[in-house]
Amino acid sequence: MTTPPSEFQAMLELLALLVFNWRNGVLLALLLLAGVIDYRTHRIPNLLVLCGLAFGLVYNGFNPPVPGATPFWGLAGAGLGLLALLPLYALGIMGAGDVKLMAMVGAFVGPAPLLHVLLYTLMSGGLLALALVLARGRARQVWRNLGGLMQLAVQDSIAGRRPSLRLDAGASAGKLPYALAIGMGAVCQLLLQPMGLLRPLTGQ
Repeated sequence: MTTPPSEFQAMLELLALLVFNWRNGVLLALLLLAGVIDYRTHRIPNLLVLCGLAFGLVYNGFNPPVPGATPFWGLAGAGLGLLALLPLYALGIMGAGDVKLMAMVGAFVGPAPLLHVLLYTLMSGGLLALALVLARGRARQVWRNLGGLMQLAVQDSIAGRRPSLRLDAGASAGKLPYALAIGMGAVCQLLLQPMGLLRPLTGQ
């Protein structure tokens, strides 16, 4: 009589499946590289995003991950990733590289799973921002920035202008390497979905 594998062994098997699956392995490698580069330079190379986007679209076009998926499945995910973060880019909260990176993730995982990636990315971004603020001792600066932004938003609204959430470079409490948050969001989705712990967010 064989003994069932322990939870630790099951987790190792799941991680192996994630890494040795071409779709997930390439995605994780690209996100790791993007996170390291963004942390060091505060930039995400366009070449990295374009190569990842092309791979995701072509691979999913020939190897659809879900039954009945059309060749446009990856394209729909990329479009959703782009549109979902464009408002944050327009408000100056997020950089263009972050938006394009999320579009790349969408090309790999598709539209429905991307909703979970977005949710976990926002949660991870909040935790990373809090950790960086505490590590850099910039909590007071953050509160001053929030007060200043609220004051400017009220003034812009009264004057009939579009409110802006952009800060001067000298007033910033530090740039958040959001590629790390996107990577964490994708990892959460890739780990939790095989476990059956994610419920559809589309009402289906």
